[in-house]
Amino acid sequence: SKFVSRSEMLVLFETPAGFALFKVLDSTKIKSPEDLWKEFQDGDAANKIVKLKAFTKFADNAEALEATAAMVESSMSKPLSKFLKKHIVKKELTDKLAITDSKLGGIIKEKLGIKCIVDNTTQELIRGIRQQMSSLITALPEDDLKAMQLGLAHSLSRHKLKFSAEKVDTMIVQAIGLLDELDKELNTYAMRVREWYGWHFPEMAKIISDNVKYAKVVKKMGLRSKCATTEMSTILDEETEAELREAAQISMGTEIADEDVVNVQSLCDQVIDMSEYRVQLYEYLQNRMRAVAPNLTTMVGELVGARLIAHAGSLLNLAKHPASTVQILGAEKALFRALKTKHETPKYGLIYHASLIGQAAPKHKGKISRVLAAKCALSCRVDALSVGEVPLVGAEHRAKVEARLRQLEGGSASALSGASKGKAKIAKYDSKATTSSGAGAYAAAADSTLGEKKKKKKVEESEDEMSEDEKPKKKKEKKEKKKRKEPESDSEEETKKEKKSKKKKKKAADSDSD
Repeated sequence: SKFVSRSEMLVLFETPAGFALFKVLDSTKIKSPEDLWKEFQDGDAANKIVKLKAFTKFADNAEALEATAAMVESSMSKPLSKFLKKHIVKKELTDKLAITDSKLGGIIKEKLGIKCIVDNTTQELIRGIRQQMSSLITALPEDDLKAMQLGLAHSLSRHKLKFSAEKVDTMIVQAIGLLDELDKELNTYAMRVREWYGWHFPEMAKIISDNVKYAKVVKKMGLRSKCATTEMSTILDEETEAELREAAQISMGTEIADEDVVNVQSLCDQVIDMSEYRVQLYEYLQNRMRAVAPNLTTMVGELVGARLIAHAGSLLNLAKHPASTVQILGAEKALFRALKTKHETPKYGLIYHASLIGQAAPKHKGKISRVLAAKCALSCRVDALSVGEVPLVGAEHRAKVEARLRQLEGGSASALSGASKGKAKIAKYDSKATTSSGAGAYAAAADSTLGEKKKKKKVEESEDEMSEDEKPKKKKEKKEKKKRKEPESDSEEETKKEKKSKKKKKKAADSDSD
């Protein structure tokens, strides 16, 4: 049965130049796939087993890329469909078709009604044809075939990677990483220069605060004794230069050798070169960010935007993140710590360094970061998913964030959509207050305590307005009460004295008896 099924068989073979259709001539030699490679050891032997039946070249590189990409994804392209219809369906051939992909075979059978074979024998057969391709397809010279293979391989790689010379966010990821490392190295080198040269001229560190200027002055001046004769107007202003010369005359630093100065100056060269390269790298990063993500750059700036892209991995990955993730991107450690300890989660991550959040008051930074993250998420999606010219929506989004910031700072924040978190105030109910219809009405006077205060004041005023005749009467009554109390107190004192005298007499009698 195996022999009968392969008695009439065609082989579909794809090349970088086009599609080829071979017919199997001697089916007896392809019974065992283990020994099939022996039949394709040279071109003459291969021509005795298979014969080229049809060959169609691709019209251009784009058609070749389309057909190859479809074959890789196990789907049937238009060029392949036309080729099979022309050479098999229209000729009403009933031969079975040997191919390499079972999924593609199912699609061909479903759409064109051609029976396909995919097994170990067909795989070895196609492998043998590929080995002797130049001798089986005489219309393709070997040199041209190699050039076509290389060109198609490059095109397919670009297609799979969705390569675009203007949208290479990988360059941004590498550039921002290098920029951060340069800043660390530059700071370390500059601090080393200050510490090293500080032994010779310690006062200079307070006079010149800029690291690059400090390195340039050390490079040009050398020993502090040459400060008076060294021209430094291209590096420092007049006041700083005069102050430096005064400090050099009364410096408390130690003397160093010429060899030490040479080593310090070589380190200064490193600092100057690195600072110049950092400026160049920053300009490159600015240009790349404006080309790749113009809207994100408008929202948060080049550095923050580049760090967001680098943290997400790519611009497309950043575009897939929701606004809530963009808001705390870079603060994952704090987030999981807060979730673990059941504390408040962070309100911002890398986005905190954006200028818009820096302008906000501390109490409004959380709200502004949420609004900014929402607009950044929209801007990223426009930058990453736009085909052709990118719409510039960043300026519009930034204006909305700035308007929200002004609204919060002005204290006239309007209610957002959704239920308000504040509780409604319940008015007091006064049963006595009624409207004309008889229903209970709200009494505004009941909310204030001014009435009670007024009553107290009136009572005090009424006491003050008492007649002068009543006042002396009260004084007389108080005096009489005091007089009544005085005799009572005198009698009480007498009784106490009598008790004391009795006790003394008893003690004296007891002492006499003893």
